[in-house]
Amino acid sequence: MCVAAARRAGTPVVEGINLEIAPGKVLGIVGESGSGKTTFALSLLGYAKRGLRIAAGEVLLDNVDLLSLPAGRLREIRGLRVTYVPQDPASALNPSQRIRTQMREPLEVHRSQLDPDLDIDARLAEVCAAANLPTTDKILDAYPHQLSGGQQQRVAIAMAFACGPELIVLDEPTTGLDVTTQRHILETIRRLTSENDVAAVYVSHDLPVVAQIADDVAVMYAGRVIEVGPIKAVMTAPAHPYTRALLRAAPTPERTSALVGIDGSPPSPGQWPVGCAFAPRCPLAVSECRSELPDLKVRGGRTQRVRCIRSTVAVREEPRRAIVAPLAPDAPVAGGELAIEGLDAHYGAFHVLRDVSLQVARGECVGVVGESGSGKTTLARCVVGMHRTWTGRMLLDGKPLASRGREFEHRRKVQYIFQNPYTSLNPRHTVGESLAAPLRHFEDVDRAECAGRVRAMLERVALRADFVDRYPDQLSGGERQRVAIGRALIVEPEFVICDEVTSALDVSVQAVIIELLRQMQAERAISMLFITHNIAVMRSIAQRVVVLNEGRLVENGTVDQVMTKPRDPYTVRLLADVPKMSEAVNENG
Repeated sequence: MCVAAARRAGTPVVEGINLEIAPGKVLGIVGESGSGKTTFALSLLGYAKRGLRIAAGEVLLDNVDLLSLPAGRLREIRGLRVTYVPQDPASALNPSQRIRTQMREPLEVHRSQLDPDLDIDARLAEVCAAANLPTTDKILDAYPHQLSGGQQQRVAIAMAFACGPELIVLDEPTTGLDVTTQRHILETIRRLTSENDVAAVYVSHDLPVVAQIADDVAVMYAGRVIEVGPIKAVMTAPAHPYTRALLRAAPTPERTSALVGIDGSPPSPGQWPVGCAFAPRCPLAVSECRSELPDLKVRGGRTQRVRCIRSTVAVREEPRRAIVAPLAPDAPVAGGELAIEGLDAHYGAFHVLRDVSLQVARGECVGVVGESGSGKTTLARCVVGMHRTWTGRMLLDGKPLASRGREFEHRRKVQYIFQNPYTSLNPRHTVGESLAAPLRHFEDVDRAECAGRVRAMLERVALRADFVDRYPDQLSGGERQRVAIGRALIVEPEFVICDEVTSALDVSVQAVIIELLRQMQAERAISMLFITHNIAVMRSIAQRVVVLNEGRLVENGTVDQVMTKPRDPYTVRLLADVPKMSEAVNENG
C-alpha cells in the first residue's frame, strides 16, 4: 500500500503496509497524530483525501482488489461490503434529516444487491437492537442534535452494520465520550464484529481502548508500520523503542504518577529522514539507523514483527515518577482560593446543577469527573462567568464572584482553557496576535513590552520564537493547545479552568501537555479545576477529585481515596468502566 501526495512529485505519506485481518477479528491501528493512521484507514475504502492519491498497492476483499474497481462499482461496494464509522458522528450525520431517514438510506441504496423484497423497517429494528439503540419514535424521528454523543455514535454503528459488510473501518469512534458510554460502544462493536463475522480496523490514539477491543495491533510512525503483532505480545513486551515510548506516555488509572512524553516531534507527512524515521527521537539510535531503513520482520523469537535493528537491545526502564504537591511556597501568586456553596444552575427550565458545594485551595488542582450531561462543563462556565443563570454563593479569595457584571479584575484572575484548540483560536489571527489579545485587554502595555511577554510565554510553553507569525492551521493539535494554554496564562491568572483539554490529543502530546500544566502550576501556585472524562489522565495531575452525577456532587476526596476506596455506588461503577491496560490485554490475549 502506498498513498502519495499528488502535488509533491509523488512523495509518499503512507508506504509499504502489508496487513491481514481475519473475519470476526479486530486490528487496532495506533500512533501519534500525523503517523498516517486515518490515511491508511480511508485507503481501505479506496478513498484518499484531497491532494493525495493511492499510488500503489491492493486492498483484497475475498480476492477482489477494491482499488482496481471502476469508480461506479467501488461506490456500490462502499456501504455494502466495506463501511466506515467516523470519529465525530455529529458532523457526519446530516443535521437536516431525521435519524430514521438516514438509517434507512444505506438499506434503500443497496436494496437490489441485498434482497429486492427486503423489509427495511424490520432490518432497521434488527440493527438498532443489535447496537442497543431504542427503536422508539422519539429516537428515530429526532434530528442528530437532539441525541447524545453516545446515541449518535450508535446510529453510525448501526448504519455501518446494516447491510452486513465484510470489512468495517472505525476511525476514533469513542474519542470525546465518557468512560461509561465508551465502554458500551466498545462492547457493541466487539459483539457485532464477532457475531457477524466482520473484519474490523479500529484506529485510535488511546492505547488502553485498543487493548480492550483489538486482537492484533499495528503501530504506525511516519507513514509506515513499525511494529505489528498480537495485542498481548505488543502491549506487554513491545519490541520497538517507539512502541515502548507510547506505552510509557499512556496514563494509567491504577497508580498516581507523572506522565512521560516523547522528546522531539515526528516528521511531517511525506518528509521522512533517510533511514529509520524515529532515529532523531530514539535514545537507542546508532549511525546505521540513520542511513538504512530496516525491514519489518520477526526478531528475537518474538511473536510480533518489528522494523528496528535495535529491538533486541535490553532497556532499563526508569520507574514512573511520583507526583508531589505542586504548591510552591515562593510563588508570586497571592490568591486563587475558590469556595462554592449551594450552587444551583439552570438552562431555561432544565435544572443542571443541584446544591453543589466544593473548595479549591490555593495552588491545588481539583479534578472533576462524571458522565456526559453530569454538569461538569456547566460548573466550569459558572465559575468563569460564561453561564449566568445560577444561584448560590461563589467566592474567590473571600470575595463574591457575581453571576452578572463580574468585576474586571476577577475576569483576569480566572481564565479558561477550552477543549478544542481548533475552534478556540481565531483562524485569522497569528499566534502572536492571539497571545497579545488578553494582554492588551487586561493590561496597559506598550508594543515592546507586549512583544517581549509574548516571546517569553512561547518559550514557557515550549514553542519556538518563530511560531509568533504562524496561523493556527499551520500548527499541530498539540501546538495549538500549547498556544491556548499560553493565552490563558499570559495575564498571570490565579485560577485556571481546564475543560477536557487533552481529549482530542494522542498520548505522547497529552503527556507533554499535562506535564506543562503541572510545571506552570508548580511555578506560580495556580489553582486549577481540571475537567475530564479520562479518569486516568486526572490521576496524573490532580490532588483531589469530585464526582458529579446528574448535577449532584456525590464524591469528594483525595485522588487516592476516591480511586482506591470510592464510597458512592455511582463512583464505583464509573471506575469499573475505565479501560485498564493490564485487564484488557489479559482478557483479549
